[in-house]
Amino acid sequence: MRRLAPAVLVALTLSAALTSAPARAQAHQDRRALGIDHCAAGVCHFDVPPGAYDVRVLLGGDTASSTAVTGETRRSLLPETAAAPGRRVARAFTVDVRTPEGEPTGPDGSPGLDLVVGGAAPALADIRVTPARHARQILLVGDSTVCDQPGAPYSGWGQQLPPYLRAGLSVANRADSGESTVTYLGNPQLWDTVRQLIRPGDLVLIQLAHNDKTTDEPTYRANLTTLVDGVRARGGRPVLVTPIVRRWFNADGTLDNDTALLVNGLGVNHPAVIRSVAAEEGVPLIDLTARTKALVESRGAEASKSLYLYDENKDNTHTSVHGATVYAGLVRDELLALRLVPAALVRV
Repeated sequence: MRRLAPAVLVALTLSAALTSAPARAQAHQDRRALGIDHCAAGVCHFDVPPGAYDVRVLLGGDTASSTAVTGETRRSLLPETAAAPGRRVARAFTVDVRTPEGEPTGPDGSPGLDLVVGGAAPALADIRVTPARHARQILLVGDSTVCDQPGAPYSGWGQQLPPYLRAGLSVANRADSGESTVTYLGNPQLWDTVRQLIRPGDLVLIQLAHNDKTTDEPTYRANLTTLVDGVRARGGRPVLVTPIVRRWFNADGTLDNDTALLVNGLGVNHPAVIRSVAAEEGVPLIDLTARTKALVESRGAEASKSLYLYDENKDNTHTSVHGATVYAGLVRDELLALRLVPAALVRV
């Protein structure tokens, strides 16, 4: 889903007010009703404390419409949805409201929940926000290829994962730019904070490799094991994710070289170590290296540029919104294939 500019809301139903409360057993202080009257010029703001919230929207207007929803720090939340003239389409999603609202080491952002209604022809007829008291949670531990990137044209795949999920399952993206296994474990804003957020049964997807350029293999292996053990100690379900490939082609059209396939300067083959630790620890593995390698090679040197920021910045590591959306789809496919999430909570 592309970055969306604010658009004028169509057919606002002023009668749809609601009482919003926090999701984490924290009483909302003033109990004010929040609803469609808090939307203007394509932006909705709800004064709610941190927590998980179910958002239910009614889309459509008198003319044909096509509406998508983003929120907070450029997070995609609802895929573009068409409605015929005079018809209404109901959709729902669950959103994680947090501070900081984007990267854990980034700025706090604005308090509460901010949503942007956009798309080719946006039309919002109604909206309701309620605490998601029983929502499942997917926490993401990763680097800049995963995180909620604050500025265009960058986007991490975790930033594009929510539209593939239905209401009842939220994405708490705790990935942070520039992090390795060493720095993620060592920063109290990162791993120490994430551990406290893990609830029994939560999925925790771990993709750290791109910045472990000087991490030796014993240290890298030990760090991955520490992350796995920490998730399990809290009752969570760890999932190891091999890193997305870099777009570096050999002359024969393959990505079979150290730079593309995340082998660092010490000769540490990060994807191979991740696969090994997953097998040893009995942890589910999403082999995103293999999946993205096959995809990039199938598209070839020219067509694969759009997955990354090559045209914009000659960047073969970080993904465009398009690339992040495609790669998030691969993660969705693996979550289903490994039966890590119920099929009923996934958009296909």
